[in-house]
Amino acid sequence: MTASHARPTVPHDLADLPYAALLRPHTGPLAVEGDYDTVHLDGLDIAEGTRAPGSRFLESAITDCVFAGTDLRGARFNDAWASGTRFTGCTLAGSQWLDSALVGCSLAGVEAFDAGMRRVAFVRCKLDSVNLRSAALHDVAFEDCVLRDVDFGEARLDGVTFPGSRIERARFGRATLKNVDLRGALSIALADGYESLRGAVISHPQLLDLAPALAQTLGLTVADSAPASEPDRSTKR
Repeated sequence: MTASHARPTVPHDLADLPYAALLRPHTGPLAVEGDYDTVHLDGLDIAEGTRAPGSRFLESAITDCVFAGTDLRGARFNDAWASGTRFTGCTLAGSQWLDSALVGCSLAGVEAFDAGMRRVAFVRCKLDSVNLRSAALHDVAFEDCVLRDVDFGEARLDGVTFPGSRIERARFGRATLKNVDLRGALSIALADGYESLRGAVISHPQLLDLAPALAQTLGLTVADSAPASEPDRSTKR
């Protein structure tokens, strides 16, 4: 197995975006099936419970915003960039992400099952209790992130990497992995789904760390040595 191919450098500042000069400030609430083309959402506190399913964000930037309980199911993010933004209790089920990046963002209690992500980067993000069940992730990078209680159950991961990230109590039950590179992860601890790591590449030190859990999954009993045989106590006659 070979490592995933190199990805383009992720912009870390708003000015680095190729469409930065085209951005227009956005104010006001989000709308159902709203079109947000080359807009800049900055410092907005989206009202809790806002419904904006089916919205489309094209070459847009989202900086220092708060989305609390926002309904964004089925939303599309193409060439979108988010920085310093919090997504708490949001619904992103069935959302589609293409050539997008999240930098220094926090996602907590987010429902993103059935989402599709292609060429997406999470950089210095914290993902806590994010539901990615049955999602499709292709060429997705989690760089210097913390993934805690993230559910990848039944998801399809192809070309996904975790450089500098910590994976804590993640769920991979019945997930399908292809060209998934875990070698850069600082720690790997799963709540379930060790048997689904087939298709991933890990380092030798990681293999030693995972060995007890893998042995338990396979039903292996590990013992340092065979028990000593009992001496023959019979008396010759």
